[in-house]
Amino acid sequence: MTELANKQIDLHTHSTESDGTLTPEALMRHAKEIGLSAISLTDHDTIGGIAKARPIAEQLGLELVPGVELSTDYQEQEVHILGYYFDESNPEFLAKLTEFVDGRDKRNEKMIRLLQQEGFDITMEALYAENPDSVITRAHFGKYLVEHGFVKDRKTVFAKYLGDDCRCYVPREKITPFEAIKLIQMGGGLAFFAHPVLCHMNHDRLRDFTRRLKDAGLVGLEALYSKNSPADEKNMQALAQEFDLLISGGSDFHGANKPEIHLGTGKGNLNIPYHILEEIKEYHSTGSAGTKTRS
Repeated sequence: MTELANKQIDLHTHSTESDGTLTPEALMRHAKEIGLSAISLTDHDTIGGIAKARPIAEQLGLELVPGVELSTDYQEQEVHILGYYFDESNPEFLAKLTEFVDGRDKRNEKMIRLLQQEGFDITMEALYAENPDSVITRAHFGKYLVEHGFVKDRKTVFAKYLGDDCRCYVPREKITPFEAIKLIQMGGGLAFFAHPVLCHMNHDRLRDFTRRLKDAGLVGLEALYSKNSPADEKNMQALAQEFDLLISGGSDFHGANKPEIHLGTGKGNLNIPYHILEEIKEYHSTGSAGTKTRS
């Protein structure tokens, strides 16, 4: 029991397959170096990194949980839904994820044209050449503009050009969180509400929204998270308890793109015990959440 209690995990991480700065392989090595027992790779709208990470994880004796983070829209507000333990070979599931990536590519092409109109020498070909096998995001745009000397730093890139509502920003076409839950279910996976606190809803609105998500098939929410205060964590655990939901936890690690967030420990005080994953696995295998201990 003591050994189980000492095992630490991280169920929310990103690699170069979306907007992280470590490759899936390097992320697995880093997880092993810091002593994690299990990790989920949850890149945005793609599962391309899982097959790359798995051989390294197996070699290192690290438990890899297949994951994904889907970007959705609810009443003009961005909401993220995490999916775990889906069937990575399900053709319908894979086809829908491909649509997500295709939509991102079209958006990127529009942003390229807007940046070119601002006088920047940037092309999709150049971005792909410098970021092979990656799903190109705004983070990659920012890195390119800074490293090529067009803009002094990443903060300026997002403040002037690529931040929400800036002149080169193009919004993404999104699905609703309810559609995201159904997609994850289509792949045989479990849907979790990612970092609910970041939605900045008041208590009543968040409670009503969580109830609607539960009715759509949500099985859990991310109660343990890098940016949560102790009060946030307590409130999220109470919300999960009220709606009979599992809890998950993750750092939302992005590497150098979010340097203040560390793998496994977030801002230094994140602690995600292995029993959290045990309960998720039990639910996935039996459809029953068992005791659903929360701590």
